[in-house]
Amino acid sequence: MTLPETSVSEQLAAAFSGMPSTLPVAVTSICDAVLTDVAGLCVAARHSDYVQAALRATSEPGPCTLIGHAGSFNIATAALCNGTAAHGEDYDDTFEGGPIHAGAVIIPAVLATAEHHALAGGDLARGIAVGCEVMCRLCLVAPKRVHKAGFHPTAVFGALGAAAGVASALRLDDTQWFNALGIAGSMASGIIEYLAEGAWTKRMHPGWAAQAGYRATRMAQAGFTGPRTVFEGEHGYFHAFANADGCDFSTMLEGAGRQWLCADIAFKPYACGTMAHPYIDCARKLVADGLRVGDVVSIECNTAEGIVHRLWEPLAAKQNPPNGYAAKFSIPYAIAVGMLRDDAGLVDYEESVVHDPVVRALAGKVRYVVDPDNPYPRQFTGHLRVTLKSGEVREASQGHFRGGREEPMSPAALETKFIANCLYGGWDPERARRALAKLRALCTASRVDLAVLRG
Repeated sequence: MTLPETSVSEQLAAAFSGMPSTLPVAVTSICDAVLTDVAGLCVAARHSDYVQAALRATSEPGPCTLIGHAGSFNIATAALCNGTAAHGEDYDDTFEGGPIHAGAVIIPAVLATAEHHALAGGDLARGIAVGCEVMCRLCLVAPKRVHKAGFHPTAVFGALGAAAGVASALRLDDTQWFNALGIAGSMASGIIEYLAEGAWTKRMHPGWAAQAGYRATRMAQAGFTGPRTVFEGEHGYFHAFANADGCDFSTMLEGAGRQWLCADIAFKPYACGTMAHPYIDCARKLVADGLRVGDVVSIECNTAEGIVHRLWEPLAAKQNPPNGYAAKFSIPYAIAVGMLRDDAGLVDYEESVVHDPVVRALAGKVRYVVDPDNPYPRQFTGHLRVTLKSGEVREASQGHFRGGREEPMSPAALETKFIANCLYGGWDPERARRALAKLRALCTASRVDLAVLRG
């Protein structure tokens, strides 16, 4: 293979390392929103068994904040545990077209970097923006193929996104910047076998990527080199993680540093896998329009082929998830709680609800058919066709993800979500409001100080 004169990673470095320090208003707004959403999720999960286990295993002292916890920790502990907490309930932001969860990776990586290196809020904002943007752009190269290869896109894209975000926050030069990406390519990891029984590994993927991206960047800053052709090389990133060769990188590179895909990051109204959300909305709408759940005989759903292996199959297991975490990746369960409980929030994935025989009975009535014309992953859609005891058939469809591009979550709704997450995690309303005020001013602060988020 003839090596390119200018590689893909060098082009990314040129686009982002020398960009103006002032970000577009839409980008600064999304940085603030992602920061707030992630912080609230970290508070919500702070007492969970998986966060406590990660903290017991990795706790080492340092200057960094583990959101919602007393004390201070080293950068690796903070990045890993905050990333695990942010993604643990699958209630974090997403990017339509991926799907990936950028905030759960980039916020922990760049926050810990800012604290450890005493950075200003402007450096924090730059790191968040570029890290999220690179993750979003990586999604465009080989849509759906990373999942099909058995990898978690948030995990494998996250290591490189974190490296880009940290490199931007620390203002590395072009050479250090692309070396950071090259090094992070060998640190990326994360398989999707958690789907089998609801194991916890998906929860840690963003945190692992966050600390890996930081480490890769610091190695590059110290002079360590990574492959310049990490993306397009014969043994490169997409060959490894997507079984894809000869990729077209033009979509990923087009407008980099000028056009911001991350400005369209979406926020979740429900605490479960993103592609289930339109189905929940359809289920709730049918009940609101008068459907009696006791009259339901069967529910058939049109769906995208690209999500079957994660959210529909094996169907018997999705109808009877073994635990609350497995339920988050089950569309039959999501439809059942949407109909029966008119929501799919944090409490609706607690074990007592997941094992409720009434919920399981309804989930057992849900089936699917693949729609070959479904627009996934460009759009996330939902469709229910419900047959009643009378023989009547009722249908509901939704062609978009509520909280995304076509129906974004309002600032007021994001604030409500943040406060609710803090209350779920045991903070009182006054403390939640103080934290919110601090977070809203963080990206313009002279120095990043997270003391109000501790304890």
